[in-house]
Amino acid sequence: MANFTELDRYLFAQATHYDIYKKLGAHPCVQNGSKGVCFDLWAPNAKRVWVIGTFNNWDEQADEMECLKPETMGIFELFIPGLGEGELYKFLIETKDGRRLYKADPFANYAELRPGTASRIADIDHFKWSDGKWMKERASQDDYERPMAIYEVHPGSWKRHPGREDDGFYTYKDLEKYLIPYVKEMGYTHIELMGISEYPFDGSWGYQVTGYYAPTSRYGTPKEFAHFINECHRNNIGVILDWVPAHFPRDAHGLAEFDGTCLYEYADTRKGEHPDWGTKIFDYAKNEVKNFLIGSALLWVEHYHVDGLRVDAVASMLYLDYGKQDGQWVANKYGGNENLEAIEFFKHINTLILGRNKGAMMIAEESTAWPRVTGKVEDNGLNFSYKWNMGWMHDFLDYMKLDPYFRKHNHNKMTFAMSYNQFEKYILVLSHDEVVHLKCSMLNKMPGLGIDKFKNLMVGYAFMMGHPGKKLLFMGQEFAQQQEWSEARELDWYLLENPDHLHMQNWVKALLHLYQKNPCMYEADHGWDGFEWINADDCDRSIFSFVRKSKDGKNNLLFVCNFTPVERPDYRVGVPRRKTYKLVLDSDAKEFGGDGREKPEGYKAVKAECDGRNYSFEYPLAPYGVAVFKF
Repeated sequence: MANFTELDRYLFAQATHYDIYKKLGAHPCVQNGSKGVCFDLWAPNAKRVWVIGTFNNWDEQADEMECLKPETMGIFELFIPGLGEGELYKFLIETKDGRRLYKADPFANYAELRPGTASRIADIDHFKWSDGKWMKERASQDDYERPMAIYEVHPGSWKRHPGREDDGFYTYKDLEKYLIPYVKEMGYTHIELMGISEYPFDGSWGYQVTGYYAPTSRYGTPKEFAHFINECHRNNIGVILDWVPAHFPRDAHGLAEFDGTCLYEYADTRKGEHPDWGTKIFDYAKNEVKNFLIGSALLWVEHYHVDGLRVDAVASMLYLDYGKQDGQWVANKYGGNENLEAIEFFKHINTLILGRNKGAMMIAEESTAWPRVTGKVEDNGLNFSYKWNMGWMHDFLDYMKLDPYFRKHNHNKMTFAMSYNQFEKYILVLSHDEVVHLKCSMLNKMPGLGIDKFKNLMVGYAFMMGHPGKKLLFMGQEFAQQQEWSEARELDWYLLENPDHLHMQNWVKALLHLYQKNPCMYEADHGWDGFEWINADDCDRSIFSFVRKSKDGKNNLLFVCNFTPVERPDYRVGVPRRKTYKLVLDSDAKEFGGDGREKPEGYKAVKAECDGRNYSFEYPLAPYGVAVFKF
């Protein structure tokens, strides 16, 4: 009896085979009392297919696959007895025009370490999870009222073992031992991992994927990857993976022209190729291709217990003319530039993933003003959980790069995001893309010299942490990495021997712990209920003051951020109530590199008009000073 049944074929053709990763690919099993491996492949335009590998000395005639009926479906199958885990294999595909293609398994659960390109047999079904408490709590909480401070990590360059010929990558086991405690101590709530789906070229950072069902072998086995996720959860840390359904590379062993035809990509090059990236675009009109991508997402979320997928390059999927000149793209049936098939795909997959997995997240890296990215499907939205706020990021960085003298003319760049904050559910991001390709590290974007750069960055981070929206910061920027990031080396951890960098790390740690401890900073992020400007218009002094409000009104924070090097010894701030305001974070403290002047812990508001308020108090605001008060 065939492994891939008539029901499997029906569901796959409808794009509703949600366990497809358990059927296609290579799976250890028992048939007729014999242990072995069953291979299943979708290649509808292939003439013949063989399985070749270490087990048959790559003999191209030894193990031919059978094409299951109906042959038009193109499912090839073969059971080979006696095989176990670890064997390398590929599919040899003979095309209808006589070519011979050597392809890795699109559904492989494990791959040969690059530069090798073969797939590897793996049994991923017997891992014992012990993260039940995390999964239960995740499902019971309101997604949007939870804290989310994400540490974006490229595992291959966070830290490395020195002097090792194998690149010295930290393994999943090493990351368990060192990354998890670091993230926990700093106060992040989530880790976002770049480059986990298998990919051939290090320089793509994992954004040109060939193995959509395989954790990269650079850092260990699938079982070790699962153990890493399990340990993150046992330490109350969520895990988000970058996921790339937008495009794939042309590598000969990959998905491109898989069975001799454009199987996974659009056949029309105006729809099927990215001119700028040199990659292929998935054909979202084909149900089997949609099912391939849906199955990949479900594998990560349901099999590996991942808490969210950050979907890369969403805009490139939504717009048919993305990155293309006239003549390089073709309009949809209504004459527009929207990819109607990709829109339907997003509605399908987001509704499915979130409906089946309470508390899981689908996050869009979407760089345009496409409406209702996080809106419900019934309102013609795409139903993502969150959208990266690229507009906020660009405005924020434009402002922060300015000499403080010119900031007064660009004050609105820091306030504009609140005018549209209620329209989507946002994550504020300072990601890897902003610290590569001659864009400078976060520290070296800052104006001034020496300590001024650090002070500028400190006040910028405080504004970001106080502003509505969940947070993401790329690794190394928490201690003010000086070099641009490169995937080829580890972060410059030695900088922490310098007090300025240690003070920055202490500052980010203090902000993260303040964030986690105070629900007013995260429980009402997506409207005006949790935020109020005190003074959004103090452009001459480049000072921003605002309040983050808790739902019950009992735990509120007042932020004051000074974006110039001018001291304001008699600074007065208006306040909502006649209360005592407790200073809970002061950038002028010694642990952050300040002068450590003693200040009162409490400031009592008096009846004195300021900032349009009846009550106010005075506070000595340092150059580039940040003060946060609880009331």
